[in-house]
Amino acid sequence: MRREWSDPERVADYLSREIPHRDLAEELLLGALPERVERFLDLGTGDGRLLDLIRRRRSEASGIGVDVSRPMLDRARERFDGVQLVELCEHDLATPLPHFGPLDAVVSALAIHHLSHERKRSLFGEIHSLLRPGGVFVNLDLTTSPTPELHLRFREAIGRIDDDPADRLAGLGEQLDWLRDAGLDPVDCRFKWLELTLFVAARH
Repeated sequence: MRREWSDPERVADYLSREIPHRDLAEELLLGALPERVERFLDLGTGDGRLLDLIRRRRSEASGIGVDVSRPMLDRARERFDGVQLVELCEHDLATPLPHFGPLDAVVSALAIHHLSHERKRSLFGEIHSLLRPGGVFVNLDLTTSPTPELHLRFREAIGRIDDDPADRLAGLGEQLDWLRDAGLDPVDCRFKWLELTLFVAARH
């Protein structure tokens, strides 16, 4: 995965993609955060878009953004130049997370679907261990479509007919089960438009 995201052209192409209803989904993501957020982690932060959205709402919160891509992190560093409460780290989500906890929230957007299914499951367990009791994991990501026709409809809607070879999409139901298996409860799907899906899971 590291080599895949080291190409600045691929990074620029990925960041240029527009997904319908993403703004609405992000608003719902922000609304799913716990009332108190002092410290949070953004997995696959990219250029820092989601990290920035949260900081605009929770200016007192300390945020950590991790990504495997140096070109992505370079863009994020430009965005957060001079911001004291943001830490950016190079890390491959295909490998176990460092101990960033305890955290009030772990968030991610359009990143985890690039991981193998086995790694998704182990990552959910790591997230559980990083969260404080009452902490929340909120993941805006892509899931599989129930039919090839709906998959094609999604690809057409985002203007990308060809599948991305980096995608490792899993189903909605099985990911909810994996979150439960990781010890997170309750788990919920708060938004779904075709393959764009918002997962919310809490730690007791």
